[in-house]
Amino acid sequence: MQEKDMVMDILTGVKGSLGTYAKTIAECNDPQLRQTFQQMRDGDEKFQYELYKIANQKGYYQPAPPADQAQCLQLKNHISSSVQ
Repeated sequence: MQEKDMVMDILTGVKGSLGTYAKTIAECNDPQLRQTFQQMRDGDEKFQYELYKIANQKGYYQPAPPADQAQCLQLKNHISSSVQ
């Protein structure tokens, strides 16, 4: 297996775990267990970002181009009007 494939597999797995943490934390009733899951999630988020930076530097991962200010404002207004 190539390094690129391994890195991308790990990134995909960590992103999936982050989604699972979000659901688990939202449904967790025990404060200590909830805090434990939050700490685990925080650690995985940091790990994912560090691995992403490496993948990006090596050309393994190409992020989407940044949205321009007009697009951001339009989305913000749409979300704000939907919430109200």
